[in-house]
Amino acid sequence: MAPAMAVDDLVIERPEGLYCPPGDFFIDPWRPVERAVITHAHGDHARRGHAHYLASAPSEGVLRARLGDDIALQTLAYGESIEHHGVRLSLHPAGHVLGSAQVRLEHGGRVWVASGDYFVSGAGDDNRTCVPFEPVRCDCFITESTFGLPIYRWQPQREVFADIDAWWRANADAGRASLLMAYSFGKAQRLLAGVDASIGPIVVHGAVEPLNQAYRAAGVALPPTQLATEVTDKASLARALVIAPPSVQGSAWTRRFGDYGDAFASGWMQLRGTRRRRAVDRGFVLSDHADWPGLQRAIAATGAARVIVTHGYEAVMVRWLQEQGLQAGAFHTEYDDERSDAADPGAASDAAAEAAAAPGPEPAA
Repeated sequence: MAPAMAVDDLVIERPEGLYCPPGDFFIDPWRPVERAVITHAHGDHARRGHAHYLASAPSEGVLRARLGDDIALQTLAYGESIEHHGVRLSLHPAGHVLGSAQVRLEHGGRVWVASGDYFVSGAGDDNRTCVPFEPVRCDCFITESTFGLPIYRWQPQREVFADIDAWWRANADAGRASLLMAYSFGKAQRLLAGVDASIGPIVVHGAVEPLNQAYRAAGVALPPTQLATEVTDKASLARALVIAPPSVQGSAWTRRFGDYGDAFASGWMQLRGTRRRRAVDRGFVLSDHADWPGLQRAIAATGAARVIVTHGYEAVMVRWLQEQGLQAGAFHTEYDDERSDAADPGAASDAAAEAAAAPGPEPAA
């Protein structure tokens, strides 16, 4: 469902990724290019191999931690603008992870914004580990739609963290470690910032700690953590919260914890089928992406008459936008960070099956 393209569109599809013809640069390209503007450091948006990178200043630490210190990286503060081949470019907070940014492009009297991934919750929450999403007025908005179905409506995060704390506390009282699996970059740090660290020690997987260090260096407050491989006190481990990526499930790495409870934190835990197939004690619904009402609110705040939808449930969102009288279409992209990390191959069919029982679309504003 590609949008009808005009010869002077500021962003078009190319095999390498989303391309700005007048500026001669790409946004989050998935193949090596000369000039790449990066919205955030998740692996499906920030890849090695580009000759030059441009990203937000707060993302520098995590980008270098993930891509290497040797990348040719130029950074901009949020709201700072530069001009390249007549295109004025600036980066604005997306609220997704540390340093995440929307890309504003201005050329020939037109303004386009590419959102990257962003977090806006219908419950009114912000992600406390990064700068909140900032609506940017534009003529055309390129929006993600990872959770673009009416069934995805996030509960207030204070309630989610209260549930996580209660689960951890109960395990600790029973002398069991609490293994909480989540994406190493972004979700892990959001969990660390939100839990009650007084319940017990917090230990992390080796994939998580370098990102913790980058967050702390950027001024984000996180509780003290220890590498799980360096903790030898079994009594301490028996009360610990263990933050690790999903890949550890069922692996030899988990044997050090003996009898432990396990849980998964992801927006995909909204789906009964995903919770069942993950075979964990608990599933906590916590996402760093916008939910259905959040997507609607963010899009409306841009004032855009034209909207192009990327990765996720594009067809549903495009149809809803067209019903609101907007010009809408979709770009094909190769972004799948949370889908591949936290879901499973059946997530899309689960969502389709449950959509019929979900609340309908919000009325037009």
